[in-house]
Amino acid sequence: MEAALTRNEQIAQTFQRERGRLRNFILSRVANSGDADDILQDVFYELVEAWNVVEPFEHASAWLFRVATNRIIDLFRRKKPEPLPDTIEDLLPSADGGPEAEYARGVLLDELDAALDELPAAQREAFVAHEIQGRSMKEIAAETGVSVNTVLSRKHYAVMHLRKRLQAIYEEYEK
Repeated sequence: MEAALTRNEQIAQTFQRERGRLRNFILSRVANSGDADDILQDVFYELVEAWNVVEPFEHASAWLFRVATNRIIDLFRRKKPEPLPDTIEDLLPSADGGPEAEYARGVLLDELDAALDELPAAQREAFVAHEIQGRSMKEIAAETGVSVNTVLSRKHYAVMHLRKRLQAIYEEYEK
């Protein structure tokens, strides 16, 4: 009985020590805090299961982060991305939709402008060039003198910021 108590204490100590860092690690890779909490719970469940089967881990922290990475990958494999509209114009209310649609369109465009202004210049330029001006990643890379991967990365960070910043407005608009 003493050994089981010792294992439980070790698991509890590992949980207390690693929970914050691990949750931040997961949150930096998934957009939804609910998904992050689910992954965190799964990781610690696996820790308990593994700890009961084998001897305690020497490098529990590294093991936890590896399992978390695998769970994040699993999450992205399960979730199918929603297809994006061809242009931002497709997201906005029609300009011919009457006064309410015109007002909503103006509010959304103002919020998009404000969110774009919050971005670092390189991210904003990559997003605007690709999404609004319709230029290819190769064209943008050639004009800016950076690799296509750098342009992709800049646009990715811009999209993540815009999603986070505009989520509440989008949800209100969908109602």
